[in-house]
Amino acid sequence: MLFAWPVVAIVRLGVTDGGVAAALAQAQTWDLAAFTLGQAAASTAVAVFAGMPVAFLLARARLHGFGWVRTFLLVPFVLPTVVVGLAFKALWPGGGVATIVLANAFFNVAVVARTVGGLWAHLDRRAEDAARSLGASPWQAFRTVTLPALAPALASSAAVVFLFCSTSFGVVLMLGGGRYRTLETEIYLRTVELLDLSGAAALSLVQLAAVIVALVIGGVARRRRERAAPLRAPVVTARRPAGREWWVVGAALTVVAGLLVPILALVVRSLSTRDGWGFDGYRALAGSGDGALSVTGWEAALNSLRTAFDATVLAMIVGVLAAVALVAAGRARGRVARLAGETLDAALMLPLGVSAVTVGFGYLVTLDALPGDLRTSPMLVPLAQALVVVPLVIRMVLPVLRSVDVRLRQAAATLGAPPARVWWTVDLPLAARSLAAAAAFGYVVALGEFGATSFLARPEAPTLPVAINELISRPGEENTQLAYAACTLLMLVTAGVAAVIDRLRAPHVGEF
Repeated sequence: MLFAWPVVAIVRLGVTDGGVAAALAQAQTWDLAAFTLGQAAASTAVAVFAGMPVAFLLARARLHGFGWVRTFLLVPFVLPTVVVGLAFKALWPGGGVATIVLANAFFNVAVVARTVGGLWAHLDRRAEDAARSLGASPWQAFRTVTLPALAPALASSAAVVFLFCSTSFGVVLMLGGGRYRTLETEIYLRTVELLDLSGAAALSLVQLAAVIVALVIGGVARRRRERAAPLRAPVVTARRPAGREWWVVGAALTVVAGLLVPILALVVRSLSTRDGWGFDGYRALAGSGDGALSVTGWEAALNSLRTAFDATVLAMIVGVLAAVALVAAGRARGRVARLAGETLDAALMLPLGVSAVTVGFGYLVTLDALPGDLRTSPMLVPLAQALVVVPLVIRMVLPVLRSVDVRLRQAAATLGAPPARVWWTVDLPLAARSLAAAAAFGYVVALGEFGATSFLARPEAPTLPVAINELISRPGEENTQLAYAACTLLMLVTAGVAAVIDRLRAPHVGEF
């Protein structure tokens, strides 16, 4: 309800005000849509191309001391968009299309590597070895045996990456420089600067149509992957690379090194001053910049921590309850019950695909209909962030709860335990690590959420990503130094939480 209401309001606003017809008649709309889809397709292609050798490294290569690669890959994926935008701006100050594509791919290499690698690790190597023994080259064996088996995971990850790239906001806002705009940034521009609400609503509808198509494709591919994976028993497929496999390992390590470059560039830029090297930006966190903020940098950081905590609590409550309901629907007998479960699963994934900017915009134009002005409520930002986090929590928790042996639950019920006690004594202990990982993951995503928050954060209580955007958009050396120092601080917190997530998550279970 809290998600559907603002989205439905956007649809109604676009239709009733005639904005849809006017927007569709403009050549600018189709230019924006073409650029949005084009940069998303290019970013997806780069992410898939870079992620495949890394997936091989994770799934098939057994090398001592390389466990850190899996942990490190999670860092780019959970970094806030404003952080990545500034990191690439430090490398290429001029921005441009190529920079936008590389920045979006930087985010999503982990999605391809971990999704494809998760399925690859369960493929029986004997089929590929048999093809080699019959005279096939390594490339022929991969193309005819391994690649078709990986197709569901490839399609699923590519659909998710395309979805993320087509709704990318902070990266395009930072690197587009006003020359390059997507539907996402145009919605923001028309709402905040031009006050063209009907035009923004019309563009939201165009974007929503593209998102639904990507969600449908991703959902079909995910179900194919879930059906394919159980057909093969988990076996140890990793071994020390041999022959030309070392070339693939080298390519994977080159990709990992490439992912390190923007992160290092951000740290170096935060320490660079006009007089050489120093900590001026970090000392400036105690101030508000050169008049850019109404609070200090540390106060904005504390606002982010508090808001992310509230959002995580809300998301965990809703996400765990939804996951339990989906598991129960999946175990229920009857086609109607299973269909209802699949419909609910698809509906709960919608916030993952629908633009956070659209959600924030929807709240902005609807909440005045309720008693009191909830648009100034301190809980509005956590609520919007929780909507973004809930699908991620479900995707991490649901596979773990589904993997719980039904016989354990039946035994507890036979001994007289009611359903709530069965869940408390059987499901919860088995899923505890994944629940903790989901909470940490949700927290770090909420910490860096920028799309919806940019609409809803109050000027006197900005989160750190909103403050960074405000600082970087104002002239002045002090504002720039403070922005880069705040980005580095946010990145370090994100990297630390990512390491905790990877230690807590259940091995070989879950999508992230």
